Amino acid sequence: MRTPPPTVVAAPMAGGPSTPALVAAVTRAGGFGFLAGGLKTPDALAAQIAELKAELGPDQGFGVNLFVPNPEPPVNLEPYRDELAETAARFGVEVGQSNWDVDDHYPAKVELLASEGIEVVSFTFGMPAREVIERLTTAGSTVWATVTNPAEAIASWSQGVDGLVVQGPDAGGHRGTQRPGVNPDQTPLPQLVASIAELVPLPLFAAGGIRGREDITELLRAGAQGVQIGTLLLRTPESGAQQVHKDALAWERETLVTRCFSGRWARAIRNQFTDAHHAQAPGAYPQVAQLTASIRAAAQHAQDPEHQQLWAGTGHLQARAVPAGEVIADLLP
Repeated sequence: MRTPPPTVVAAPMAGGPSTPALVAAVTRAGGFGFLAGGLKTPDALAAQIAELKAELGPDQGFGVNLFVPNPEPPVNLEPYRDELAETAARFGVEVGQSNWDVDDHYPAKVELLASEGIEVVSFTFGMPAREVIERLTTAGSTVWATVTNPAEAIASWSQGVDGLVVQGPDAGGHRGTQRPGVNPDQTPLPQLVASIAELVPLPLFAAGGIRGREDITELLRAGAQGVQIGTLLLRTPESGAQQVHKDALAWERETLVTRCFSGRWARAIRNQFTDAHHAQAPGAYPQVAQLTASIRAAAQHAQDPEHQQLWAGTGHLQARAVPAGEVIADLLP
């Protein structure tokens, strides 16, 4: 299969932003695009793959990302459920119900990607089992793992992956720690890439807080083969992010890493919901996301940015409302 293009990879952003149109635009501009397979049914993912293959034709590859189920022991969610009740009532909804028996259709989606011969399959939130890696490799895919520290990088290399997405502390959205309860590493991205490059002989794609060419040059010098960008693409017309989210990226507000929306550490723009619930949120993914789902949906329906997750990296003010191809062109050498 074709080696992924150098330098710029579009991050797989689950929940809507990574549309086939965005992946196609990135690819045509000389980058490498990813569909987000997390939080989708196998049928919905298959439909997006078919749409993208029809759009790009047989000679252009792309990637798909999956979330690895990585359950933690159940925790008591009742105090947080009680805390959310007042916010839910404000929107006329009930707090959602949690379910500890979920796997995001993971086995079925692995088989789907193997049958489709996807060029690159990446994994986040955990390490894929060796048999999963072998199944995809046999089908012709290159397999990447997301890592946030040297220990995860070494373990993923030992498991047999072909490349690593090295995610630093400035990344928007969920931190890709391979254990939900682990506090994310705070090592600046260039140093993190350099330390992993000394330990692991795999291609590295640096992710998190990338603002422009200067950042990319620094990361390539540190040992990365390329970079993965997400927040810079969120305001593009091809992005499937909600308009209130796109507009909020222009706010001059700080971001913070919080578990209050999903139960996993994730970087978002500070708003009224984070102010009210950040301190008390337990670590339980996706169970906390299930509790907050009704509130987030109601806030989205009401076009209320203060009570939904506004995922954003620390460089969110650099995101522009221009076509995705223009964003990629401005980043490529």
